[in-house]
Amino acid sequence: MMQSAVQPAAAPPSGPSLRDIHLPRDPAWWPPAPGWWMLAALMLLALLVGTWRWRRYRRAQHQRQQVLLELDQLELRCRRDGDSVALASGLHQLLRRVARRHDALATKQRGDAWRQTLARMPVDAATLDILLALDQQIYRPPVSFDHAAAVAAVRQWLRWALKPATWKRTTVVRTDA
Repeated sequence: MMQSAVQPAAAPPSGPSLRDIHLPRDPAWWPPAPGWWMLAALMLLALLVGTWRWRRYRRAQHQRQQVLLELDQLELRCRRDGDSVALASGLHQLLRRVARRHDALATKQRGDAWRQTLARMPVDAATLDILLALDQQIYRPPVSFDHAAAVAAVRQWLRWALKPATWKRTTVVRTDA
């Protein structure tokens, strides 16, 4: 008998032939997602606000240093010349100028109104009395005047006055005449 060559039958394919999985492209780096835009805007805003506050702080520090330097110059000039009227006048003008930064009417105030403006700083009564005496010392003939106490009182008041957060708010009373 003849053996017939038996060939195994080819297995039918179990389905269509498939290719490998294709992954999607990587997302583009530009334009960024909306969340990144918001983060960038917030960072830019924070940078601008920070720069503005830093410049404001530096300007206030510079003004504070200038005022205290002027106070030191007045004190040195008085020690050199011995002119107590010029010292009292300079100290009084310095007080008025700094008070004017916070209260526009400070340059025109006299008596009790000026006392109230000076009292807006947390200084003791003795310091307040020395500061009020400067106003009178300008117009008096030279008498015994404690230069060191006056300069110390003005320095103490200025240290508080040059910090805007320490000013006590007052109500503005307007009178229409």
